[in-house]
Amino acid sequence: MGPDYAIEARGLSKHFGDIRAVHELDLSVPRGQIYGFLGPNGSGKSTTIRMLCGLLTPTEGDATVLGTPIPGSARRLKPRIGYMTQKFSLFGDLTVHENLQFIAEIYSVPKNEHGARIDELLEKYDLVAQRRQMAATMSGGQKQRLALACAVLHHPELLLLDEPTSAVDPQSRRDFWANLFRLAEAGTTILVSTHYMDEAERCHRLAILDRGVKVADGTPHDLQATTGMHIVEVEAEDPYAAQAALHDLAWVASVTQLGVRLRVLVPEHHGEPVQRVEAALAGAGVAARTRLSSATLEDVFVAVTMDAAERSA
Repeated sequence: MGPDYAIEARGLSKHFGDIRAVHELDLSVPRGQIYGFLGPNGSGKSTTIRMLCGLLTPTEGDATVLGTPIPGSARRLKPRIGYMTQKFSLFGDLTVHENLQFIAEIYSVPKNEHGARIDELLEKYDLVAQRRQMAATMSGGQKQRLALACAVLHHPELLLLDEPTSAVDPQSRRDFWANLFRLAEAGTTILVSTHYMDEAERCHRLAILDRGVKVADGTPHDLQATTGMHIVEVEAEDPYAAQAALHDLAWVASVTQLGVRLRVLVPEHHGEPVQRVEAALAGAGVAARTRLSSATLEDVFVAVTMDAAERSA
């Protein structure tokens, strides 16, 4: 593994019988960055993370994580990684302090350092007032902060986060990401899976997974600049009629409605996309305003996860 990568995987696959959860995944995660896995449920995000931390053995392929080969030496990785799952997995019948104390013992943090480290984390993650509160009685955002505090207690070099914000409110999500950026700035490498587009846009780099296959990889900006699609935005008084007029046209790859607006994806090899859309709407008697737009990450996701036949229509 090169010195600039925390994770490198080649041909990583995991099959469960006839189910191909992850198939021939190549991955390079730079050190000290936030790298995102974007994809719907069932796309292979969680399976990949579990292989990378040694919880699952790959069917094929291999990976190097922090210089350690996977599979084979996963046990040596444990003290160097932090892992946070989608579901709150700490002890509800212990207090916040007791949960942190238990994790400190699990990771063999020297006993004379427990108090100072726990106090530091309680302060950093705004849990001082909840110190003696039972974890089961905390709000979703508080549980999330406690789970993150436990995951980083032993100063891991690599933090693996599996859908960590799926059960919290938008403000808690923003606060959580502020904490992730602080960790990355301090040198922690973070691999985070998500199905939220706004979270994916915050990552330094990301991979888009679809049915176990990586279909795109790069910075959000680069992915948005290379969709292979013209994006035409349509604002119509009757968006349903506008969508009906465009949906089945052979040269339209996708139509997505956002309120009164439509996002129309037209493969780049079709010229004059705005004029094409305007003519189709006029022919259907639909009044609308149209303009060429830059791609959003959602447009990228739609473009790269559609069938090859749709992309080349």
